[in-house]
Amino acid sequence: MLTLFPVTCNLSPIFEKTVATADDLGILNDSGCEDQQVVEERAYWLAWAQISGIGPVLLQRLQQHFGSLSTAWEASKAELGEVEGFGLQTLNKVIKMRSQLHPEQLLIQHQQENPHFWTPADADYPRLLLETPSPPPVLYYRGEVDLQENLGQKPMVGIVGTRQPSEYGIRWTRQISIALAKNGFTVVSGMAEGIDTESHSATIKAGGRTLAVLGTGVDVIYPHKNRDLYKQILDAGLVLSEYPAKTPPDRAHFPRRNRIIAGLSRAILVMEAPLKSGALITATYANDFGRDIYALPGRLDDYPSQGCLKLISQGASIIFRELDELLTLLGAVPKLDPVATSPTTEKLSLPNLSPPMQQIIDAIACNILSFDAIVQTTGIPASAVSGLLLQLELMGLVSQLPGMRYQKS
Repeated sequence: MLTLFPVTCNLSPIFEKTVATADDLGILNDSGCEDQQVVEERAYWLAWAQISGIGPVLLQRLQQHFGSLSTAWEASKAELGEVEGFGLQTLNKVIKMRSQLHPEQLLIQHQQENPHFWTPADADYPRLLLETPSPPPVLYYRGEVDLQENLGQKPMVGIVGTRQPSEYGIRWTRQISIALAKNGFTVVSGMAEGIDTESHSATIKAGGRTLAVLGTGVDVIYPHKNRDLYKQILDAGLVLSEYPAKTPPDRAHFPRRNRIIAGLSRAILVMEAPLKSGALITATYANDFGRDIYALPGRLDDYPSQGCLKLISQGASIIFRELDELLTLLGAVPKLDPVATSPTTEKLSLPNLSPPMQQIIDAIACNILSFDAIVQTTGIPASAVSGLLLQLELMGLVSQLPGMRYQKS
């Protein structure tokens, strides 16, 4: 990997776009249990996200420590204090806010203006993004969902760059976007002016899918001149954001959204970028997440190429004129293993399970639990649980998810 260094207008919501329903997106699980636990857990991800100072990283620690955010919500001040990052000021804020928030009611009210969103409790939350250190606790979307993208079975490639590209940068962005679209890749970008706009537009014209990650709510168009492009993206992909409906643009939002572009993508292509640009922030995140980084070379005295030249000097792969090589390299990135969904699993050798194995199966029958939560629920020593889970995985009865979480297959 690379070693990188730190580097309006009148906005209006647009028409509602029909998307896949909750049932289409798997609110019911294969065992026939209505996923009440998932619905409940969604409410608590949403509630925790309302408390200022509790960001994605701290939420991940809470989830891993307590096994679920609903359990964490009921934890005492002393128990919360055991989690790394919870100082006295944060603890006092949490205690105060918990008394004012009612997660189930909050979920119902929130869905009135934000009907479509995922949380890490949802099986359809994008897998690659979930594996990053700071996945958004709430990820809002509008448009057409492709679950193969969410599961990591259809590769997504991010294209980023300057808002003021040269003719050279525009030309190569269009060529590469078209090539990616025609070869089955989904193009991810940020719908900003310049390189972002060119990548989305070229992908759509080539008949491909594209995802736009916004620094506003998914119903707010920014820049406003991209109103028509926004409509086209809703028909040819998705608009995503970690910010709720009606959130206006804010300078602080755009660098943060770059981690989502990097997290969703298997690779990042930097087309043109000055030394200080959002594209280099995205490249830094991509490097931290272990993604491949490619840069378009430019002339030594071209201002928009300085960031790309720096990336290349630090080890980024060069985008060459013959795009077949780039497509070959991108196509060689392995897909994620499919999630096991066999409906006959329950009929396998369950009667022959040992009592401790059966305890674990019962504990995760309708829940996704962390390793620590399984230990706490079953009362089986951690050393024994580790071996039992391995045996259950080999038998095809249990699947491991990112973050040492387990579910019944």
